[in-house]
Amino acid sequence: MVETRSENRDRLSELKAFDSTKAGVKGLVDSGLQKVPSIFIHDGLRAENLAQPGKSHLSVPVIDISGVKMNADLRREIVEKVGEASEKWGFFQIVNHGIPSSVTEEIVEGVRKFHEMDSEVKKQYYSRDPTKSFRFISNFDLYQGPRTQWRDTMECNIAPNPPNPEDLPDVCRYYNWCRDAMFKYSKCVMELGNTLFEILSEALGLESKYFKNMGCSGGIYLLGQYYPACPEPELTLGFSSHTDSGFITILHQDQLGGLQVLYENQWVDVPPLPGALVINIADLLQLITNDKFKSAHHRVLSRKNGPRISVACLLRTHLEEGDEPKLYGPIKELCSEENPPIYREITVKEYIMHRYKTGLDGSFPLLPFKLH
Repeated sequence: MVETRSENRDRLSELKAFDSTKAGVKGLVDSGLQKVPSIFIHDGLRAENLAQPGKSHLSVPVIDISGVKMNADLRREIVEKVGEASEKWGFFQIVNHGIPSSVTEEIVEGVRKFHEMDSEVKKQYYSRDPTKSFRFISNFDLYQGPRTQWRDTMECNIAPNPPNPEDLPDVCRYYNWCRDAMFKYSKCVMELGNTLFEILSEALGLESKYFKNMGCSGGIYLLGQYYPACPEPELTLGFSSHTDSGFITILHQDQLGGLQVLYENQWVDVPPLPGALVINIADLLQLITNDKFKSAHHRVLSRKNGPRISVACLLRTHLEEGDEPKLYGPIKELCSEENPPIYREITVKEYIMHRYKTGLDGSFPLLPFKLH
């Protein structure tokens, strides 16, 4: 359905009114909202969900990576499984990954405490400036995306240049979260990320340190997502169909569920598993592997109950670049006369700024960087 100019003006007015509260979706819920506002309604969603339910016979691969550093035979088996999942699904879950449950539980509780603190305190950190090292935001693409998502986000550029603890919210320091839980968790994620990049390198027939030497594991952008309970979950989404903007994403989701991945034109549930982490290939890895590994579309359904909480660590740098910005393009060892490069070389900043400019508009984010 094509929107009229009047409808566009009405929508813009509603967006500005929502944005000006600096209270996010949770602020709407706390006000006693019983109906989903029009800016959040996704046209055709109800029909889409009925036409494409999660198929019970399909399941995202679950890979046990225990012993990956201890047993050569087991490592080869893990490398094969990760490589196959990265090519076919772009998504898999890992268990026995080495991050203690106490650490993941602490970071989830920290995200909850931040989003549920007093709104007047929290709104001090509400910002649409993506250069801030720490910010609270609802819908990064509020004014670019065709529909608004039912979620709020706490964002932190945790590596390679972590924020000064004094710049973080007082309430977070009071709960020892930002200083302890977040940095503790990100340290574990960095170590796990290096292991995963080794496995992914080997799965491509490359030397195990290849991706690390390229700088793929040098940054972490942490997103603490909060999906409030929704009065009409059939009308909106917590996160509409999208791909991720890093090299890989390491995601911890709570037990509420709702995450789905698009596989063979079907939406497949990614059910929460005790102790598991969700790993997905992101756009920049698809680019440098010349489409060998797939950055899969995924989404999050809204729920009547809630909140749903997840912690996503995007392994990439954010907007900072040195005097000589690093260029990323298809790996020469993976290209040939029969398999020529699909994409041109780009910087991480160039790619991220493109994402901020277009938002979640349903297009394939790598398309503008294709050579032909």
